[in-house]
Amino acid sequence: MSAPRVWRADLHDAETVAELLVEFRDHIGRDWPSDNAFHFGVERVLERGEAEFLLAAPGGGAQAAAVCQLRFGFNLWRAGSECVLEDLYVRPTARRGGLGAALVQAALDRARERGCRWIELDTYEDNAPAIALYERFGFRFGRSGGKRDVVLARSLDDDA
Repeated sequence: MSAPRVWRADLHDAETVAELLVEFRDHIGRDWPSDNAFHFGVERVLERGEAEFLLAAPGGGAQAAAVCQLRFGFNLWRAGSECVLEDLYVRPTARRGGLGAALVQAALDRARERGCRWIELDTYEDNAPAIALYERFGFRFGRSGGKRDVVLARSLDDDA
């Protein structure tokens, strides 16, 4: 079996990226955003350069079966650029074939290429396979001043 192939998605890959993200949405038990919103959003992100998507396929010319999103920005507390790795998804039929690991490695490489000093991600606390994968690449649960960092979020859609 040949090594997975990973590439940075461009506008020609937008439909594939959106389809994989819709599968991810369904996999985690959500029904929103709509399929159309994903397709529109991926094209917008790619056109505006707001983020990057990486795609991965098993070797041998196979179609993409995995995706992740990378967002970049400047972090004042780190005095440098950072990368947020989001939405890493591998189709169930392609799991255990090295695609997730290939995407994580490519994300680390891309973050370094962009001069990032930090990369972070979040995942569900009960997603043991994902946590094991990320820990294999040196990701650790955050600590600041001896206290565990937690991710909190809220919607702003209800503020109108």
